[in-house]
This record gives sequence, structure tokens and C-alpha cells, in this order.
Amino acid sequence: MIPPIEQELSLQLRAGFRLIALESLEEERALRMLERCARRAERELHTWSLATGFGGDGGGAGSFDAAVRAFEAREAPAIFVIVDAHAVLGDPVGVRRLRDVLPRLAERRQLVVLLGPLIDLPLELEREAARLSLPLPGADELRSMFERVVSNVPNTEADSSLLDDCVRAALGLTSGEAVRAFRKAWLSTGSLSPDAVAVLAGEKRKALHRISALTFHDGPADLASVGGLGELKNWLRERRRAFGQEARDFGLPSPRGLLLLGVQGCGKSLCAKAVAAEWRFPLLRLDLAAAFSDPARSPELTIREATAVAESLAPVVVWIDEIEKGFAVSDRDPGASRVFGTFLTWLAEKQAPVFVVATANDVTALPPELLRRGRFDDLFFVDLPTEDERAEILAIHLVKRGRDPKQYPLADLAARALHHSGAELEQVVAAALYAAFAEDRELSDTDLAEAIQDTVPLYETYEERIKELRNWARHRARPATLDGKVVSWFQE
Repeated sequence: MIPPIEQELSLQLRAGFRLIALESLEEERALRMLERCARRAERELHTWSLATGFGGDGGGAGSFDAAVRAFEAREAPAIFVIVDAHAVLGDPVGVRRLRDVLPRLAERRQLVVLLGPLIDLPLELEREAARLSLPLPGADELRSMFERVVSNVPNTEADSSLLDDCVRAALGLTSGEAVRAFRKAWLSTGSLSPDAVAVLAGEKRKALHRISALTFHDGPADLASVGGLGELKNWLRERRRAFGQEARDFGLPSPRGLLLLGVQGCGKSLCAKAVAAEWRFPLLRLDLAAAFSDPARSPELTIREATAVAESLAPVVVWIDEIEKGFAVSDRDPGASRVFGTFLTWLAEKQAPVFVVATANDVTALPPELLRRGRFDDLFFVDLPTEDERAEILAIHLVKRGRDPKQYPLADLAARALHHSGAELEQVVAAALYAAFAEDRELSDTDLAEAIQDTVPLYETYEERIKELRNWARHRARPATLDGKVVSWFQE
């Protein structure tokens, strides 16, 4: 079966396109695809590089202008591929000469392909070129590559289910990275086994370290490990089955994501991580600010590569913590606005089942276009926990530390912990355990009560900001908790 991008390229060839900008980090794979397209279209394929010119014979080497002059002299139907195009498009003479020769290319059944990892076309070529981006290899392509590796080893057969496991473990890698990781996993374990699959998954994590803004995370057990937020949990559980074909047949769109606004330390990030575990999806953390902090890489390339990896791993949960910090970077750097425009477009138009959970503490730093419907399915406001939620959070952290919550007066302790966030309640339990351990005795009610008294909640310092946040969210976001006991604090 011909991949969609290859079908699109073949269609553009038949339609008489003259110039295509093809973005890919996988030059060899892109050239193999172009070779197949050229063969089907009965055209010759000529590859040009700045160092060797066309076909390694030196023709047209040295400058983009020399390349255009070289293929201008050839009249046979052909595809001319300019590799590392991003490095030569700054040549104004070459760009001008290319514009001059474009009208004759369609007559000769010729096509120029500008190939590079990230192509910033000169303004005068923007309307002349079609843009394509080579996606990372999918499951079918990876399986075909792995089968070829196995077939080259005499007297070896691979179990089909193990090959499927290897394919799933390698999703998100380039074709070269996947094959190298597959071979290493096989050699290190001596056979194609579950251990080899685990090694392959570990190799993928190492390989993806090249993307500074993207990291794998292991979430907590499930949503039961998150205290409170009952309304948000119900919303998420309703959509647990909404990613499969059954949901598509029912007419449901694939869930797009959530924006969680609220008070610091109240479980927004924890909930984002728990969703992945609850749905049994991989969890990726995308750090937008980090994309601008790597001097060796283009921020636009980093974000494009990160979103491509996320789509190749779909279904997947992508967690963006404190998303407003990323947009703060764009405010300081006007050149970053285009990068974030691309990211916002991806949020609205992505077709792969990538569920984005973004958190924010400062809503004033969020651009209005991020908050409009279509980027996310819903906006939830996460407030300080209610009394019942505080008791639940205390119970969760006591259980985590090997204590039976029934042995402690949680209702009374929760009432004492007015205005404490979930993160502060976790520290209350830890501080009480330290006190008991220092005196070589078991944890007592008094330890917990004193820890609550000694903990100054963030609310005491940021009362006005929390009040402003609540007022903003009252008519703009859904509450993550619906509880009749909630008091409308500080609204008079």
C-alpha cells in the first residue's frame, strides 16, 4: 500500500507541479520515496548537493545558482532534488534564476524538490512551492523494515506478536533509529524476545532525548490516586472509550484535550499524569519554554518534531505544564510568535488521537486565541479542595505511607486544614511522619494537627490573586468540583 504522502507527491507530479518544499529529518528515506515516485512517473531522479553537485560528478557544485544553471541545461523529464535546501536558499542569484526557469519546467515535465529538515522559503517562492512534510514511519512501515532485518538472518523466524510489540515500542523513531535500535535490542538479548522489546523501548527513550522539549513520563496508578476533582474525573471517565473505532462509528469526534486553570498545588499536573495511566496511553511532557532554550536547535524544528513524535505514538496523552510560561517566551521574542502560531494551528487541526492536557496558574498570561473552543474540548477551574476533598487527600497520602486512614480523625483534621492545597496536605503528612520518626514512635493525631498548624498555606500569601482567579473563572470555566458545601469565599 502506498503511503498517503507518497500518493500526494505522485498526484502533484501528474498535475504538473514545478516546485515542492519537502521537510524531513530523514534524507535517505525521503530520497527513497522520491525515487519510487520518479520510477512510477517514468522520470529520472537527479540529486544535487552543495559539495558534489548532481550525481557526484561535480556538475553544479558550489552554489545554488550553479545548481539551477546545471538542471536548466537538461531537457529530459526529471525530478531534481536539492538536498540541504535550507542552507542554500539564501543565495539571491540562485533564487532569481530558479524563478526564471520555473515556467519551462512544466513544459519539460520537470520538478524541483527542495529537501531539508526545516525550509524557510524566500518570500518570492512562497506562492510557487507546494509544501509537504514527511511523517515519521508508521506501524506498517516499521514492521516491513523489521521483517527485512529478520529475513537477512539465516535460520531465523520472528514471532508475529513479538514483532508487533517491537513495532509499538519503536513508534516515534525515524526509520534509521528504529532499525539500529531493533538490531541492538536483538543482539543484546540474543533473540527476539520480550526482553528485546524492553531494550528497544529503552533505546527509544534515549533516542528521543535529542528533543529537549519532549520527555517520557510514568504517571501514577490512576485517577484514584488524585484526591477530589470529582466533576473533572467524571468528564475524563466518560471519554475513556471515545478513542476507538466504535466511537467513530457512533459519530463521536476524537477527544482533543483539556485546559486546566487554577490554584497552584491543587492537582492539575497530577491529574494530567493520571489520565494517561487511567487510559493506558503513553505520557509525553512537552515543555514549550525549553524549545527556545536550546541554542543548537531551531525552536520551530523542535516543536514540529515533538508534535510529529506525539502523532506517531497516538493514541497518547501530551502534558504541557504551566503553558503560560511558553507564551511568555514568545512575548519576549517577537520571532517566536510564528512558532506558537504553528503550534496553535496544530492544536486545532490535529487529526491523530493526541489528547493534550495543559495546565496554567496565571490566566492573564494566556493569549485569547488559546482559550477559544477548538483548541481544547473544555476548560476546567481547579480550586482549593473542599473539606471532604481534604479528608480524601489526607487518606490517599496516609495509605501511600503505609498507614490506615481509619485510625485518624480525618474529618476533624480536614476542618482544621482550611485553605490548604493538595500539595500542602501531602507535606503535612510528611512533616507529621518526620516528627514521629524523630521521637521513635508511631504517627499520632497530634502530629498531623500540629503539622497543619505549622504549615502556612499559599492562600495566606496570595489571597487577592486567588480571589481574582476565582472571579475570572466563575463564568469562563467549568468547576473541577461540584459540591453543595463550597462557600463562595471572598466574593462580596
